[in-house]
Amino acid sequence: MSTPRASAVAADPAGAGGPGDTGEAYLTWLYVPGDRPAVVAKALRSGADVVLVDLEDAVAPERKAYALAATAELLAEPRPGQVPVHVRVNALAGPLADGELRTLAPLPGLAGLRLPKTGGREEVLRVAAAALAARAGAPAPVPAPGDRTRYGTPGSGAAGPDDASGTAGPYPGGAPAHTPAPGERPGPAGADGLPAPSLGHPATGGVPPLYPLLESALGIERAYEIAAAHPAVRGIALGEADLRAELGVADDAGLAWPRSRAVVAARAAGLAPPAQSVYPDVADLDGLARSCAAGRALGFLGRTAIHPRQLPVIERAFLPTPGEVERAGEIVAAAAADAGALALPDGRFVDAAVVAEARRTLRLARRRTA
Repeated sequence: MSTPRASAVAADPAGAGGPGDTGEAYLTWLYVPGDRPAVVAKALRSGADVVLVDLEDAVAPERKAYALAATAELLAEPRPGQVPVHVRVNALAGPLADGELRTLAPLPGLAGLRLPKTGGREEVLRVAAAALAARAGAPAPVPAPGDRTRYGTPGSGAAGPDDASGTAGPYPGGAPAHTPAPGERPGPAGADGLPAPSLGHPATGGVPPLYPLLESALGIERAYEIAAAHPAVRGIALGEADLRAELGVADDAGLAWPRSRAVVAARAAGLAPPAQSVYPDVADLDGLARSCAAGRALGFLGRTAIHPRQLPVIERAFLPTPGEVERAGEIVAAAAADAGALALPDGRFVDAAVVAEARRTLRLARRRTA
């Protein structure tokens, strides 16, 4: 088995993918609590394709400010690790998300924002506008590494477990980004002397890539609307724990339609197939493998995880079999020789969508040797 890595996402030499093929081939997305910097550091070396730093469910209310502090310090580096780092902010309708967006959006190490409990297009547009505004202003201050007051002023609260300084309290980087006064012309540095940020992310208009989570009945009903809300939306996913509770379903049968709805909405919006939601029993690897096989049959690609031991199981489940690789190679080779719809020597008829899927299969297959 190969080690998962984001560098496996590459353009196919046979040509660009067809409509709806984003070229993404991430298979493993590892959640880690934002208030545990040491655990985050380990996650960055775990082999996951993407590390998801969680500021929401995994962090107790009294630890939210500390989690934001530690995450902002991490993302102050343009390359905080070998793989992309995404952040799940708190509920968009709650009191914390706006401040988190102001703090995190300008930071060079942020590769994506995961948006919990997204209920409609308007929420996505509001997040995109807030993120862009934050990136256009001066970045929130991020203390230098080793600054003993990086988590606040001494004696103002309980320190986190990974804070050797013993300091805590409100994070200074959580303050709103500098907003130019009326008539103030933006320049190389703002009025507070901080350097102007790089807008980055040109493919999404300067907005960090967004990944809305569908965790409610309303979110499922509006799945396509959410998926197509803004060019910065690069994927959608289900949050099945909250969805189960709201729908009152006790087993996977009750989630069959929401799961298919998420897959169809993502593909209709031109996004990569969504990743499956987490499998909560980290000791049941056989059950995880069976669940991944069922998800793959529904059209999911990859899965979020909550423990590194789940990563190899997820990767094996979603990597193509040798037979699938062989068939994909035949399709891509035939398409290179004859554009448009065509029939293969064995009688199979393929069109552009089938060719795009074959190219994605070959990209995934290269992970075995990457």
